[in-house]
Formats: sequence, structure tokens, C-alpha cells
Amino acid sequence: MLNSQTKLKVFTPQEAIVKAENFCAYQERSQYEVRNKLYEWGLHQTEVEIIISELIENNFLNEERFSLSYTLGKFRIKGWGKVKIRQGLKLKRVPDKLIQKSLQRIDPDDYIKKLDQLLDKKMTTLRENDPFKRRYKLIQYAASRGFETDLISDILKDKELE
Repeated sequence: MLNSQTKLKVFTPQEAIVKAENFCAYQERSQYEVRNKLYEWGLHQTEVEIIISELIENNFLNEERFSLSYTLGKFRIKGWGKVKIRQGLKLKRVPDKLIQKSLQRIDPDDYIKKLDQLLDKKMTTLRENDPFKRRYKLIQYAASRGFETDLISDILKDKELE
């Protein structure tokens, strides 16, 4: 709840365009994020839509570029799997077609290699002796990172933990 001393700054459409351009130039953004930010700045729907279309026209805002950047960043830096990346993009309201397109840009060999490394690293930290519990913990861990359970099982079979 805001008290009387806290006032939100309301921007004019001209000020908002400049701020939104800076907001988008700093890092890739989804239309959903920019739209929410514009509403936070006290703009009305018609102004927001005009600014969004201007940002798209001037190439400050590009859903496809955002989707690809988000996907590759979360995969390479955070080590997320496709399931978790897809969820993140859905939360940013990225269209399914763009989600599919950006997920296909992840190299399948790199994807398996990343999962393999993730499992190897986790194995070294597990203190569980029971092979079934150990396997279950590995599956849970990799699944929580967004990797598909069938792929996890295949890799664990290769490691003879089946």
C-alpha cells in the first residue's frame, strides 16, 4: 500500500518511448514485459499499443530475437532443459510457434552433453548408497532443471544406473 509521501512517476508518451527504447536496448525483452512496464509508468492502453508498435517498427522489440536469446541464454548459462525454457517463455507470453523455433536452435549434441555433465556433477554430491534411491534423486534433479525424463533415463542407462 502506498502512503501519501510515495508517488509513482507518470510519464508522458514521449518520455515513455525514450525510456522504453533504453529498456529494450539494455537487454532483449518480450512484448509482455514491455507492455507491463508501460502500464507501470501510468500509460493507457491506446498509448501502450502505439509505443509497442513503434518499438517493433524501430527494431527495439523483436519477439523472435527475444525468444532465441532467452532460450540460448538459459540453456548455455543456467543449464536449463527444454521443458523449463518452454515454461519460462510461456510465462513471457511468447507465441508457441516462436518457442518451437527457438528450441530447435539448441544443438542436440550440446543438449545431451549438458545433461550428461549435469548428472555427473550431481552424482559426485549424492551420498545415497541404495541404487534405486540414487537413480530417483538423479532423475528428480535433472527433471527439476527442465530436462525430459525419457532422455534422463536413456543417459542413466548408458551410465549403467538402470
